[in-house]
Amino acid sequence: MKILIIGGAGTIGQKVSRHFSMKHEVLIAGRNSGDVVVDIVDSQSIEAMFKSIGNVDAVVNIAGDAKWAAFDSMTEEDFYIGIKSKLMGQVNLVRIGQQYVNVGGSFTLSTGILADHPVALTSSPALVNGGIHSFVKAASLEMQNGVRINVVSSGLVEDAVEKYEAYFPGHNPIPMKKVINGYVKSVEGKGTGEIIRMYDNC
Repeated sequence: MKILIIGGAGTIGQKVSRHFSMKHEVLIAGRNSGDVVVDIVDSQSIEAMFKSIGNVDAVVNIAGDAKWAAFDSMTEEDFYIGIKSKLMGQVNLVRIGQQYVNVGGSFTLSTGILADHPVALTSSPALVNGGIHSFVKAASLEMQNGVRINVVSSGLVEDAVEKYEAYFPGHNPIPMKKVINGYVKSVEGKGTGEIIRMYDNC
């Protein structure tokens, strides 16, 4: 299987890429490094990426930004950071990429626990995560050629505890292996329209 992983150099992306590369051909795309460079905020950049690599069997996105800040300090432009990047960036990966995914292929998008269990300072990431969940369920009804689409929603992963623990008081860190398995379920399984939640009740 030929798998394109956008954001394959990040905390989760590195581990997911390493796992899939043991059995599949993996291409890594990133804003500043990788086999191909892409900025998911820019639809022309997405188009250029797909044209340069050709058809793939699976697209996995583990990239996207959103601003964390107190709601009363957020401007309209602050919200657009997440809307343009993590929300529309992922929507455009599917919208443009569907022409480059082989019959029976798949898209796997990424969100997080904030869609279901927001914490302080997360009105923007919670908004875009919830939007992606709804998009995946709706888009799965219209995908052509047997192409599937799912989203992996992870909690606070063990590898990122030091950086984010203060934002998630009382949350149980999720083993990276469990998160990787969410992506494996999406890419190698048969389900579509699924929100694959990789966390407990917190």
